[in-house]
Amino acid sequence: MHRALPKESYDVVLAATVLHHMRDDEDWRAAFEKVISVLRPGGSFWITDLVVQETVPVHELMWSRYGDYLEGLGGVEYRQKVFEYIDREDSPRPVTYQLDLLRRVGFAHVELLHKNSRFAAFGAWKE
Repeated sequence: MHRALPKESYDVVLAATVLHHMRDDEDWRAAFEKVISVLRPGGSFWITDLVVQETVPVHELMWSRYGDYLEGLGGVEYRQKVFEYIDREDSPRPVTYQLDLLRRVGFAHVELLHKNSRFAAFGAWKE
């Protein structure tokens, strides 16, 4: 059963490592539009998630470093398993894509809090 969320009823919405599972640009736009619609004026949306890089050399470097980290956790097989899962199930976007989308759907202010390798933390406020 799907229950609609009431408009302008929340002060804060958090998205912790979930957005990268969306499939296409329409999914991303619809999700961000939904979030801004349920926030009260002055409310904020905070995101921590897996991201990709915009340039191929930097993307490849960050992917390699992330792979090394995964290998350290569980070996070569674990690295391969995670990478295959990401290729099959996820569609992370660059931070700049998400910040631009936040502005396009109507957020007045956006802020990048932290970015390190394949992960970022950022947010936006509704006027």
